[in-house]
Amino acid sequence: MTSTASTIGARAHARSQEAAATVAAPALPAGVAPEEITFARRIPAGGYANVVLGRGTRVRLGDPHGGACAHVLLLRADAPWERLNVADTVKVPWQAYPGAGHPLLSDQGRALATVIADDSAHHDALCGPSPRARQAMRLAAAKQGLEPRDLAPSVSFFRGVRVEADGGLVATGGAGAGATVDLIVHLPVTLLVVNAEHPLNDTAVTELDLVAWHPAGEPDAAPGRTAHDTDPEYRRAVHNTEEAWHASRSAAPTPAPDSTASGTARTTAARTKEIHV
Repeated sequence: MTSTASTIGARAHARSQEAAATVAAPALPAGVAPEEITFARRIPAGGYANVVLGRGTRVRLGDPHGGACAHVLLLRADAPWERLNVADTVKVPWQAYPGAGHPLLSDQGRALATVIADDSAHHDALCGPSPRARQAMRLAAAKQGLEPRDLAPSVSFFRGVRVEADGGLVATGGAGAGATVDLIVHLPVTLLVVNAEHPLNDTAVTELDLVAWHPAGEPDAAPGRTAHDTDPEYRRAVHNTEEAWHASRSAAPTPAPDSTASGTARTTAARTKEIHV
């Protein structure tokens, strides 16, 4: 074993550890060119990821081994006080169980993202994160200059919950290895993802894949153009989203942030795109 008694020895030891380490790569979507990939990580059990994504970005969550549980929270990158509102995400579409075509709505009635493909059908928008997931979400948020007060309840993918006739909540587990969920982002967002157990299902968690890409040559898609939901409630969210997007593009540049400002007052430019596993 390399001695760490000196700086040179410690450096050699650290480099030998890095050389021996193996980092698992996520499964990439078929047909997506490598240059279109903007973010790709395999998140271990208990790990988290945080990244700022632009409008039109596609996101794939994957459950390669059948035991992942992705706790997902979205906040507007340019206005982080606007964030995912799980209650409206369930209420507005008249649907408690997320699936293809389901919008992820903010507390301002805008579609931050939409589920555009889902071969799992085992998700939960009712229970929120487990204590371990909540703690990891705080760490992920801190990497983006956000504070605990900036966090709202998250939606969970790959571990399902159903409501019984008496109102009780029952965990339904996952769909097995290889299940995926695809999202499309409608407004620039900060994406926080934690891979941890579900509050109603403490089965050991396995690795989670997270891949983001922006298809070359495609315009940034407005909600409704690629989703299959044409319900009036969804169209209202589309209107709200597009109105905010076009207004923000013509807005004056944001002043430099005050170094003493709280997390919600800091601009996206002050944050970095980071991953912690």
